[in-house]
Amino acid sequence: MLDNQPRGTICIEDLEIGMRRYLQKEITDRDIEMFAEVSTDRNPVHLDDAYAQDTIFEGRIAHGMLTAGLISAVIGEQLPGHGSVYLGQTLKFMAPVRPGDMVHAEVVVREIDHSRRRVTLDCHCAVGDTVVLKGEALVLAPSRKFD
Repeated sequence: MLDNQPRGTICIEDLEIGMRRYLQKEITDRDIEMFAEVSTDRNPVHLDDAYAQDTIFEGRIAHGMLTAGLISAVIGEQLPGHGSVYLGQTLKFMAPVRPGDMVHAEVVVREIDHSRRRVTLDCHCAVGDTVVLKGEALVLAPSRKFD
């Protein structure tokens, strides 16, 4: 991974609207193979060059949920970070991610409900100028009051 921002915890008391964090990761053949093994999703569009060449993608693509996992990494490691609990996630897959693509995954604080410790985050992943995934996450943020 490259250009990743600091990992740790940002408690809800310190969150602000517009706060953002990101990571960048090159998606490798090994990543795709490992995701296929762990998830048991062995769709040949991800693993078989000849098969994938004859699809609408005209080549192999990464699993959409592998890309979405980068959003989870930003939330769980950076914003809000350690101690966050996922409550929900929406995803729209906009374009394929291919082996060798550098994915920029970013989350931005959109809403904060201090009384319920809930934070709504806008999420997106991009390869260059192309948005490949967008969505929204709802998380329970850590708090200093509950340490």
